[in-house]
Order: sequence, then structure tokens, then C-alpha cells
Amino acid sequence: MIEQFEDKLHNDLHQYLLSMKEVDERLPECPDVEGKWEEIAKAYIPDGIHEFQDFPSASLGWMMYIGMAVAKFWDEEWDIYSKINDLYAYMRDKRGYDAMDEYIREDVLQLQGTDYTALEKRVGECASRVYNALLHQNIEPGTKEAFNAYVSCLHQLYLFGAAMQLNRMDYHMTKM
Repeated sequence: MIEQFEDKLHNDLHQYLLSMKEVDERLPECPDVEGKWEEIAKAYIPDGIHEFQDFPSASLGWMMYIGMAVAKFWDEEWDIYSKINDLYAYMRDKRGYDAMDEYIREDVLQLQGTDYTALEKRVGECASRVYNALLHQNIEPGTKEAFNAYVSCLHQLYLFGAAMQLNRMDYHMTKM
């Protein structure tokens, strides 16, 4: 059930982002970034769950920004960033949870103007799509199944955030 749900999220996000030319048909493979997922998720989940009730799109969308930031860190100074004990706390503590999206867009991705606004809209749309899919699962809140579904949402948003950023930095997977 959860695997099917996560596959559905994956396919929906992939098709949406492909249509927006934010990712390629074949998604990039970046084991270093993917390898940080579990550590980041464990650190993020307490904050994310706390925010989910009142701000579900932020709770979900912030993970997409985190995926982007980790991909950017990987590209620039991975030998430094890979050694940071809690990469999530490192990002969150720059400006606090509520402004983490702005910190990542401004300081990590160095966006401004229309690029800044366009990314905000794109992440918001992805978070809304994922939240809508989650609501349509009719899962009882507060259950183990609800928790697992939430983690699946975060996982896909993290991976697609990283994929979008890798694409923006001209990493493309092509057939050899």
C-alpha cells in the first residue's frame, strides 16, 4: 500500500516536473545526496510533523528545498558539507524553520527576482500536489500508516528537489 502510494507520488511529480522542463525523462543518480536522506529525515520529522497540522504545504515543501540545497552542497563543497553531523539543523538554524525556504533560495541557491519567485511557486505546486494525494488516501491521522505516508511524501519531495537542482546545474542522464 505505502509502496504503491510512493510510486504514485513519484510518477505524478515526475510527469509534472517533466512538463515544466524542470527534470529530464531519466532522473539523475546521485548516491551521495540520496545517502543523506535517512539522516535528514530523522532530524526533520519532529519539526515537519509539528508544522503539518497548520502548514501542510510548508511542512512538505521545505523538504523539497532541502533536497535542492543538499544537491547544491554536493556540487560545490561536498568534502565539507558531507562531514556536517546534522545537515538539516545546519540549514534550519541559519534563520529558523519558518524562513528556511528563504535561506535556501537566497543563500544556498543564490536566486533572486523572477527565478526566486518561480521556484517558490513550483515548490508550492509540488507540495500541494503531494498533500492532495495524501488527503485522497483517506488514512486515519495519527496512525502508523499516516506517519509512513507522510514520510513517503517527504522522501519523494527530497528526491525531486535534488533532481531539479541537479538539472539546473546541467547534470543530465543520457543513454550511452
